[in-house]
Amino acid sequence: MTELHEYTALELHQLLQRREVSPVELARHYLDRIERIDPGIGAFATVTPEAAIARARHVEHHVPTAAPLWGLPLADKDLHRRAGVPARFGSRAFTDFVPDDSDELVVAVDTAGAVSLGKSATPEFGLPSYTEGLAGPPTRNPWNPALGAGGSSGGAAAAVAAGMLPFAPGSDGGGSIRIPAAACGLVGVKPSRGRVPAGSGLASLAGLGVAGPIARNVADAALLLDGMIAPAGYPPAHRHAVRAPGDDGPYLGTAIRGEGRFQLGVMTDSPWDDAYEIEVSEEARSALDRAIEVFDGLGHGIEAMAPSPEPGYPDAFRTIWQAGAATIPVDGEGEALLEPLTRWLLARGRAVPARQLAEALTWLAEFEERVIRRFASFDAVLTPALATTPPPVGWYDQQDGERNFAQQVQFTPFTSFVNVSGLPAITVPVEDTADGLPMGVQLIGRPGGEATLFAIGAQLERRVRRRHRHPASW
Repeated sequence: MTELHEYTALELHQLLQRREVSPVELARHYLDRIERIDPGIGAFATVTPEAAIARARHVEHHVPTAAPLWGLPLADKDLHRRAGVPARFGSRAFTDFVPDDSDELVVAVDTAGAVSLGKSATPEFGLPSYTEGLAGPPTRNPWNPALGAGGSSGGAAAAVAAGMLPFAPGSDGGGSIRIPAAACGLVGVKPSRGRVPAGSGLASLAGLGVAGPIARNVADAALLLDGMIAPAGYPPAHRHAVRAPGDDGPYLGTAIRGEGRFQLGVMTDSPWDDAYEIEVSEEARSALDRAIEVFDGLGHGIEAMAPSPEPGYPDAFRTIWQAGAATIPVDGEGEALLEPLTRWLLARGRAVPARQLAEALTWLAEFEERVIRRFASFDAVLTPALATTPPPVGWYDQQDGERNFAQQVQFTPFTSFVNVSGLPAITVPVEDTADGLPMGVQLIGRPGGEATLFAIGAQLERRVRRRHRHPASW
């Protein structure tokens, strides 16, 4: 007999619509799994069973079943406030903070009919690309708990991979959806800047941070993205919404059909290459080669892209990363509660001269234009998702900020420039290593090109025939 968590999110949606399972029954099933499994994973910052069951009952009796996420469980990332639920932002400095109101993204998924089971774990203020802070236990990779789950949406990815959620929203300012999704063998989507009105990125420094879905397969990711956008309508009736001619959602149908022939570029260089030793591991290269083989067999055009050095990128991005920490709402004695890396970033960020910040913003805006021109002849650009397999828990240097930054870059050199460019991207698992770790690739689209990415991702997913399974231990 198939257990509920073994179904995809789309299959659960269909069961709910046919009234073969109720929102309350589904919420209870996942809450039971969280209680049993999460102590070994650390995917949740907060679990709210009573509120979740009350919400599920409300959805069942008072929300129209036409709501796109009707009755489906998820969790809010602990960077997003939900009224009445602790919001710790991954930090000991906010242990007792309980907001009175909810963030726009939380309101959006509620409006779409979802049922929140709690808050997924995140590193302190979502700054690192791993989820191993002092405010809670480290978030471990369900495929091998000795390894990290990535970050900063590491809790969301670990929960989905271990079958504690069918899918989960995340946020991505430098790879924070795609990194943990790839590390945990999932599909992660970073939408175009402005695509999700409740997480547009336009209010963040350099327009980096956007909201998007993490899911077990391409169709489930499309289902959740549609639900995140749905309250604004299609095309989204929102001043921050991107409109790409002929490429509007909803995306679920496109992800299910997976149709079309496309011109794909293959990129193996990164804008970090002049500043750091970037090595693509055998496992990452094998996944990329497998994807190229599949796309070639499907009749897509494949073209290797010549390297395009960007020696100014590392300094410009470092400036923004550090300056972004300057706004952390902690001062005075409260700084002692921050983790060493965060304190280092805070001090560096608040010391960045205005001229240096302005020059970095200008440089990155010009870089965005160059990237879009470089990619213009392709429907999508293929890269490794990660440069290596996930590192062990505790691998990152928590005391030396410079070394920590270098470690993050060497693991994730292909993600941050996509945020700077405002482009959409999707990560798709392709194959497993000899040790059973999933490895995937990243596809980067044109501005507003999410539909094309869903179509290509669905084709890749079908052809590689990876089972949408959970690790055997869970």
